[in-house]
Amino acid sequence: MAHMPDLTIRPTAQRKADALARLSTRHQDAWVATADGGAAHLVPLSIAWVDERLVIALDGTSVTARNLAATVRARVAVGPTRDVVVADVVLEATLPVADAGEVGEAYAAQADWDPRASGGTYQYLVLAPRRIQAWREADEIAGRTIMRDGAWVV
Repeated sequence: MAHMPDLTIRPTAQRKADALARLSTRHQDAWVATADGGAAHLVPLSIAWVDERLVIALDGTSVTARNLAATVRARVAVGPTRDVVVADVVLEATLPVADAGEVGEAYAAQADWDPRASGGTYQYLVLAPRRIQAWREADEIAGRTIMRDGAWVV
């Protein structure tokens, strides 16, 4: 049987609540898009939502880490195409996994893996959202922005 979409247009407060629930879900993965010099780079990564920041863990020598260090900007998408949360983020901090303290604990609890055991050049990148959009279907395109300039619109 085909999936029947929920055609009820959600008010902004409900979109925010739904987006926060998705971002804070355990074992949540996201598509992280970065670019440097015009070449786009897109990878799936585990995320954690910690103190209203997205946290990713990756090898510090990866293309994504290098792009973020160079441009400090990325776009992160979470969820299926018919219930998506898209965040435009800026790099706020880079933390070596060995020195991440509470960020490392929170990431390990939500992402369900602990990069602190990986050694090497792993680091946490703390990403501050500047804009967050959430929508399900075309009827929710209007009003999809639930955070603007780092502040919730509701």
